[in-house]
Amino acid sequence: MQAYSENEQLLTRNIIFGMKPTIILAIESSCDDTSAAVIRDGILLSNVTASQKVHEEYGGVVPELASRAHQQNVLPVVDTALRRAGVDRHELSAIGFTRGPGLLGSLLVGTSFAKGMALSLGIPLIEVNHLQGHVLAHFVSEGKADERHPEYPFLCLLVSGGNSQIVLVRAWNDMQIIGQTIDDAAGEAFDKCAKVMNLPYPGGPLIDRLAKEGDAERFKFAKPNLPGYDYSFSGLKTSFLYFLRDNLKDNPDFIEQNKADLCASLQKTVVDILMKKLRKAAKDLGISHVAVAGGVSANSALRNAFIDYGKRYRAEVYIPPFSYTTDNAAMIAQVAYYKYGAGDFCPIEAVPFARI
Repeated sequence: MQAYSENEQLLTRNIIFGMKPTIILAIESSCDDTSAAVIRDGILLSNVTASQKVHEEYGGVVPELASRAHQQNVLPVVDTALRRAGVDRHELSAIGFTRGPGLLGSLLVGTSFAKGMALSLGIPLIEVNHLQGHVLAHFVSEGKADERHPEYPFLCLLVSGGNSQIVLVRAWNDMQIIGQTIDDAAGEAFDKCAKVMNLPYPGGPLIDRLAKEGDAERFKFAKPNLPGYDYSFSGLKTSFLYFLRDNLKDNPDFIEQNKADLCASLQKTVVDILMKKLRKAAKDLGISHVAVAGGVSANSALRNAFIDYGKRYRAEVYIPPFSYTTDNAAMIAQVAYYKYGAGDFCPIEAVPFARI
């Protein structure tokens, strides 16, 4: 007997019994990307994102500028998402939004817009945890036949500019953080080390690109030795800074002459740190399904490390498409869709939160 997914079963039921489809608009505005997506009966119809270039000249995201840009972008992004999905706003069943964590000013823009639109249409409001969205991005479906989704339970390595966590996922609404950074996140370490080398913001993608031309074994940097599954990247950052300082004394052109090797060695160190803890957690818990999510999951070395891990340990690995690695509303829509089915709605009085 052929097995059908929950999404396919719901779609078939709606067709047979003529039930109204579940259509959800989702809004993501946790940092500097304004995004909106539309999902119908578990199938993604559109995912539109407007990025902000204004932060590049400042070497990082400026919260006030980010919130102002969200105010300019949210309406056209939502309008575009609805038009691409072929959905009228009056057809919506609910509106999902990122409540946190993130930049408070940015979250306020998305939250306020979602509230106003939900009130005007008389439909439910659904809050979504941004980090839960990254984990469940692996379940976003575009209706393609060859899609793969993790089996529960699985481990998810969630890595971004603000987070480095190992999450034990037992169900869409049952997640446990079993390890996390005690200081800097992996993406933050990339960006800070890039800044020391005078690379433009964001530094992570540029380090990845330069690393492909370098020797990852040439330089060695400090690796933490923490118990359990927790991470630390502040020591690596300090080690990298002191290494450059000492070499620049003898050769002022050291960075420029060795930039590719520096990037490759730094990247290898970060990936080694991340994978060591993940391997330990998977072995200790006896879990053979592992996934990676978050902005740093776009890093080519980390993606290759996951592929190698799957082959070496005969594990099932799940790597998200590049479009679902950075902040996007598709992942928010997926969580909102699950919550809608569970009747888990949000009061209009709910306020965003910057931290958990």
